Amino acid sequence: MMTIVTFLAFTILVGVISYLATRKTNENTSDGYFLGGRSLTAGVIAGSLLLTNLSTEQIVGLNGSAYESGLSVMAWETLAAIAMVVTALFLLPRYLKGGLTTVPQFLAKRFDVSTKTITSGLFLTGYVVVLLPVILYSGSVAISGMFNVPEAFNISEGQSIWLCVWGIGIIGSIYAVFGGLKAVAVSDSINAIGLLIGGLLIPVFGLMLIGDGSVMEGINILTTENPDKFKSIGKPTDPVPFHTIFTGMMLVQLFYWGTNQQIIQRALAAKNLAEGQKGLLLGSFIKILGPIIVVLPGIIAYHMFSGGLDSVDQAYPRLVAEVLPPVFLGFFAAVMFGAILSSFNSVLNSSVTLFGIDIYKQHINPEADEKLVVKQGKRFGLLLALASMFIAPFIADAGSLFDYLQEINGIYSIPILTIIIVGYLTKRVPAIAAKIGLLSGSILYIISQFILQPRFVEKALNEAKANGITDAAELAAIESQAYFGLHYLDVMAILFLFNVAIMLLIGKFRPRKEPYVQEYTKQVDITQWKFARPVGIAIIIIVASVYIYFR
Repeated sequence: MMTIVTFLAFTILVGVISYLATRKTNENTSDGYFLGGRSLTAGVIAGSLLLTNLSTEQIVGLNGSAYESGLSVMAWETLAAIAMVVTALFLLPRYLKGGLTTVPQFLAKRFDVSTKTITSGLFLTGYVVVLLPVILYSGSVAISGMFNVPEAFNISEGQSIWLCVWGIGIIGSIYAVFGGLKAVAVSDSINAIGLLIGGLLIPVFGLMLIGDGSVMEGINILTTENPDKFKSIGKPTDPVPFHTIFTGMMLVQLFYWGTNQQIIQRALAAKNLAEGQKGLLLGSFIKILGPIIVVLPGIIAYHMFSGGLDSVDQAYPRLVAEVLPPVFLGFFAAVMFGAILSSFNSVLNSSVTLFGIDIYKQHINPEADEKLVVKQGKRFGLLLALASMFIAPFIADAGSLFDYLQEINGIYSIPILTIIIVGYLTKRVPAIAAKIGLLSGSILYIISQFILQPRFVEKALNEAKANGITDAAELAAIESQAYFGLHYLDVMAILFLFNVAIMLLIGKFRPRKEPYVQEYTKQVDITQWKFARPVGIAIIIIVASVYIYFR
């Protein structure tokens, strides 16, 4: 009973504070609804960024990877800090100078409207088909397990997932569709504090259990008995081989933190450039500490359960059940619920923004006033939410959701990043080059990863088994080398360079008639924070030091 009371109390508190903080925001205008009136400050931006990023598929998925492969998977967290520094110093000043509400708006000015529309369509397709259903499903599995919903309501596992999917979806839709970005950002900030506290409690209690009440003794035992788990250098068979942090990993991070609408929309809503930069840099510093929440518990679970779990994704839930005192369970469940809601309503709000600004206003009703654009965006959001709630329960057999998400997002992430980078760094590359870059990047990646690579791997594994090789480690090594030794992150880097080369060649032989010049819309002050560069350099040095220390 206390678990339920604590859960409801914290969840209701977040909702009340979000309502009070947003009731005076004019949400009948595009800036008011989509960007919270361009009023977000550094703390709100940092909190919203972190919680939008951190949800159940990442907490459970990365800890599962750490259980199996150790510290090398921390690249997904620590290298994000560098991408956020680049975004704060290079991309955000240009976004705010142009007064952007969505990233594709820049592409309309730099290239043409059809480039913007194609990009918005790629974003929306990725959100609707993959991201929203995965967030709902993984979150529902976590909530169902925490509260033992099947037993509590005397229903089956499948019925429990349906119940949780619709519960999360409806509450998330209320925040995102009816509250606008500011309600999402405020609730994110509160839940971010709770997630940091709750997330830190898990490894602390785990280390205390290992060290017989002493955290320091727990650390000593963990590192002494599992030295291989504390190597930052990933092996070729690990989820993140070390060489990939110099190839596609940084590109994926830069896309996610610098151009992905669901993330960058928080920084676009900053009251000025200085607040946006401070928010991004604060978030990047906290991101360096992320492995304590999403990697260390997995290693602790490996030590405690001696590699005896049926699935690596059981590592985090099993550890929570083992080490968390009952008095904290309701609070932690509420925080996890907030993290699930955050990811869901953030993606939903970004989808509403992309549709309202880039599709409805641009193509369906160019004469629509801002109030009508917001209204139609909300309607689209409701349809999107309903569709994702119907789809989510059917992806139970999708396999490892975290790895699946990272790989499949490459279909649109690298092509979009390519045209944005080329767009800002050149002045005469024409619109046709951007369209070719988008299409070639997406098509070639699909051919590589979903047609050629599976065939190479299947052939190599069949030959190995025919030769009597059955050892799992040997088969994993063969699989990692089957496709010319290329990891999917390597493929992303190759295609990025290939697409950049194509766009530059087209720009050389068929340049724009007039060079592109970015105009300053003066919607917000774009004076840089005076400490942005030194703080950014310090963060990069810290990240490098972490890798050197754990090499």
